[in-house]
Amino acid sequence: PSNDESDNDEDSGTDHFNSEKSGTRLQRCERHGAANSSLPDTFQTSHLLFYERFKAYQDYMLGDCKPSEVKAFTADYLEKVVEPCDWLALWSTNVFDVLVEVCDVDLKDLKACVRLVLPLQCDTKGCELTEEAMKSLLEATEHKVPLQELQVVYEQSGDFDHTALALEHLRFFYKHIWRQWDEEDEDDDFDYFVRCVEPRLRLYYDILEDRVPAGLVAEYQSLLENCFQCFQQFSVLRSGLSTDSDSELDNVSMVEGLKLYDQLETFKRKLHIIENPLLRYVLGYRGNARQQCVQSRGLRASGMKVVHVVTASCSAIQLQSLLSDRLLPLCSSEDTEIQFHKDPVSAVEKCHQGDMVIVLPGIYSVSSSIFLPDSITVEGFGLPDEVVIEKKNKGDSFVESTGADVRLSNIKFIQHDAIEGILCVRQGTLNMENCVLQCETTGVIVRTSACLTMNMCDLYGSKGAGVEIYPGSVCSLVGNGIHHCKDGVLIKDFADELDVMPLITMENNVIHNNEGYGVILVKPNNGEQHAVPLDITLNKDVAMKADLAGSDAASTSGRKWQFSRQLSKNKETSCSRAVQDLMDHQIFVSIQGNQFRRNGMGDLGTFFY
Repeated sequence: PSNDESDNDEDSGTDHFNSEKSGTRLQRCERHGAANSSLPDTFQTSHLLFYERFKAYQDYMLGDCKPSEVKAFTADYLEKVVEPCDWLALWSTNVFDVLVEVCDVDLKDLKACVRLVLPLQCDTKGCELTEEAMKSLLEATEHKVPLQELQVVYEQSGDFDHTALALEHLRFFYKHIWRQWDEEDEDDDFDYFVRCVEPRLRLYYDILEDRVPAGLVAEYQSLLENCFQCFQQFSVLRSGLSTDSDSELDNVSMVEGLKLYDQLETFKRKLHIIENPLLRYVLGYRGNARQQCVQSRGLRASGMKVVHVVTASCSAIQLQSLLSDRLLPLCSSEDTEIQFHKDPVSAVEKCHQGDMVIVLPGIYSVSSSIFLPDSITVEGFGLPDEVVIEKKNKGDSFVESTGADVRLSNIKFIQHDAIEGILCVRQGTLNMENCVLQCETTGVIVRTSACLTMNMCDLYGSKGAGVEIYPGSVCSLVGNGIHHCKDGVLIKDFADELDVMPLITMENNVIHNNEGYGVILVKPNNGEQHAVPLDITLNKDVAMKADLAGSDAASTSGRKWQFSRQLSKNKETSCSRAVQDLMDHQIFVSIQGNQFRRNGMGDLGTFFY
């Protein structure tokens, strides 16, 4: 197709009101897999970028409408851009694709009046349709079909670009953005685009581009399905209620309806947390929906222990050093043998409880996750910068530890595109010493009931928190550098009755150059926080002043979201309620000797949700 637009026109996909017609700006969508099809090609509109959809909804289709106004705004938008008649389209359903001509559009009902193009041009999916059957079907629908089911036939003139794009925006909106319960929100007086459209659109693209853990995606889809079913049940029950009846049956239905309503609100709150990027980041997800099936292998039946040596090749001097320093002391008894491997993944996969993996210097590129389900030791034979394990491809995690007593030392881990952390301690205990963790996406995650001891390590580069600590975990951070992350350490308190405060030791760490806070605590807002200056003294060595700033979190909710921002000041007065609660609950077993430097938003912060 011809394309005469200037190079600096960045709005080619969504400039609906540019009247110049210099040929189509859209690509042709060829009907692959339909070699024998007589149907014409359509416009390719499904590959739009995030900003193109964002701009279309914000500037043209929805603007600042309220949920109750969505349909009216959408009809107004379609009236401006959709050709009123005389264009060809494929009427596409799950059962058939058939060529039709649009005679008129009924925008209030989001439908088009169509007639068959004869002779019949139709592709069916698992059934056969005759011309008479299609005519009968159209007569039954009064020749009206939903606009969402129409795909505009490709044309080079450019006359139907706006129509094709408008139908794509309509289709995408009702498939991926709109929820049936949106217009029933009791608080209808809010900007629907800001509250719902933008976060859901961002989540769609985050999932599409592998930026959300698979477990969280599964949880979100399950929540959506549960919410939909609950809403259907609630709607059916509500429609059957008589407004002026005091019958026992109606009273029972009323109670059941209230239960369903509470359930629906719970589902909606959970969906909101996942949809909102800020809340998704600070709260994460609770379940282990994607819990790995890697089972502990336990002890070998033979009782034999194995030392696994990982190296692609080594020098005679290295081998001699390895023998004298490590292998001879370890293998002095007859119940220990030595096995050699080319990469660390295969070595770990062969491990049983009590085995040791010794990784010789080299750069080892791995494409799969490393699972540690048994109590084993993995150590680098050299300095961390000499023993490098690098994950190349995308995936949910890099290293996952579930063993009762796992030990890692003297290794540098380099992460690329691992969505759910460079290292995740799901359960059991992981002791890590003298390691380097070069993150690209997220950092170290310590799940509920898991235990991490991290000593003398260097962690940097996380786009999230360097270390995420969940409720009910035990985490000891001693002598580490945590820097150049979004936040240094993120402590999560979900405030469920079953949740237990984490137990945290932080001693002699240097937490610096993080974009947000050095340490940030996520807490529920019990309504008792006030926008007043606060001062915090955590120990005799470190005194920090805090002031509590209120924030509406970009109008994401009617509730108030508040940040407690800490500024480094050597000034001692009363503690804030939030931090006093922390100290009372003994969340910090010990916190002393830490150095905080150049953290963008302050050294210690509290996020109230």
